[in-house]
Amino acid sequence: MQLAFDSADRLVELVHARRGPVPLEDAAQTLFALRHVPVGLARDLLADVVEGDARLSWRGAAVGLADSPGARMPLECATFVVVDLETTGLRPGSAGICEIGAVRIRELELAGAFETLVNPRRPLPAPISTLTGIEPADLRGAPPVELAVRRFLDFAADAVLVAHNARFDLGFLDVEVERLTGRRLAAPVVDTVWLARRLLAGRIDRVGLGSLAHFFGTAVRPCHRALADAQATAEILLALIGLAQERGAATVADLVELSAPRARRLAGKRSLVAGAPAGPGVYLFRDRNEQVLYVGRARSLEQRLGSYFRTERQRPAVEAALGALARVEWRQLGSELEAALEELRLLRELRPPANARSTRPDRYVYLRRRGTGFVVTETPTALGPLKSRRLAQRAARALADHEVDDIGAALPALRARLARLAADLRFEDAARLRDRVTALEQVAGVLAELERLRRLEVCVLAPAVETGFLRAFFVSGGRVVAVRTLLPGGAGRVEAEAGLAAARHAAPSSDPEDLDELLLVGSFLRRPPPELRVVPLDADEILAA
Repeated sequence: MQLAFDSADRLVELVHARRGPVPLEDAAQTLFALRHVPVGLARDLLADVVEGDARLSWRGAAVGLADSPGARMPLECATFVVVDLETTGLRPGSAGICEIGAVRIRELELAGAFETLVNPRRPLPAPISTLTGIEPADLRGAPPVELAVRRFLDFAADAVLVAHNARFDLGFLDVEVERLTGRRLAAPVVDTVWLARRLLAGRIDRVGLGSLAHFFGTAVRPCHRALADAQATAEILLALIGLAQERGAATVADLVELSAPRARRLAGKRSLVAGAPAGPGVYLFRDRNEQVLYVGRARSLEQRLGSYFRTERQRPAVEAALGALARVEWRQLGSELEAALEELRLLRELRPPANARSTRPDRYVYLRRRGTGFVVTETPTALGPLKSRRLAQRAARALADHEVDDIGAALPALRARLARLAADLRFEDAARLRDRVTALEQVAGVLAELERLRRLEVCVLAPAVETGFLRAFFVSGGRVVAVRTLLPGGAGRVEAEAGLAAARHAAPSSDPEDLDELLLVGSFLRRPPPELRVVPLDADEILAA
């Protein structure tokens, strides 16, 4: 039974992702990991799943979602049934229902209540009895679960179902409804836990029923009894509907979307990345107004874009971008190096709000001699640039009273002083000096790497997006001076000579934007991927490579 439920959930997700009915062959291949499935066999394999779940229906030679007219109803006209269960345990199927409480809301007004104890036909654990106040003797004469669930279904009719942590309560109800009818519940579901998380973000830390009841000041306090908890949830729902309407929610479907768990919300957007190529490139997240929210690069666009729609959470800024995402644009390129350089260019040009990486030219700092020591400055000097102001400040403090031109030359004396402080048991002074020495070592390493990169005179060859072509990145004078596409034959020599001419006439650059590109190329050259080839600035060697 659970396997059928999981398959139905996956199939519903697939239909959402495709934004429409899914051909039977595709659905069967996805659910059962089969390479090729004839239509007749696919229908047989899917029959139990589709016919056993009221959310799904046959659409000729495809599977789609069953029509749900209630989802299009305006909120002020809709009927909601808020349900809460008390159970003998936490796992549907192995535990049973011992109490059902429900409240009907019609046109945003309370319109009725339902309450019944249920004989679960299994022992009531003592902790549950203590928590709820229900005694085992109370359940012996209660209606069996089949009768209780039928009475609840009659009460709920075709209303929108609401629950606090709906996955728990609806999980138990689905098991019993499937036993009774062979199908699962098909009504739209609103989860007040996720609805509160969306609408009260930043205003409340916890969204438990008790916390929300206190926040909204409900007349009924939750007490681990089904009807009281359902009544408290109903009051919370009405307050949340008001907040949702302030955000523009007008229909039941809007409310269901707001209350959907993260995985379900993202599943509905998977179709935005359908067809992404497997090769390298850059991608842009855009909102409904075509504003660029986020820019990224990938060695495989297909894998990277797909990863955003799995269960792993992203940085808060990226999560916000995913929430507002309306369109994904991608540009396939020939190599990850080219994608990285293109990403850098787009970051400078677009300044997307969700990107953590800063491209402001004033973010770099430098060390400058002043008197007998060094200070941190934003004016370019030979000792820089450095990305971390804090690191630079610690290194400058370490160099106080050290009149040296090569900052690395101060390290032996500083290490000797650190050893003396430790030997004299001056541990606080030693710890302070240790941090400064560590910072100076890191700064010296960065400056040595920068000097090496500034002397670099190479051509980096990478595949072009066009088959059989190459992209040549000419590095000289501390920057990428030219990027040329090398065609097969004599035309390739012309392009190579043009790149070499630019390299020969390249003046040394201290522009932070040039430095960003140089550092990026350097990061690839430290551990070059297999598709890159690095050759000297010589036309014959470039063409031979």
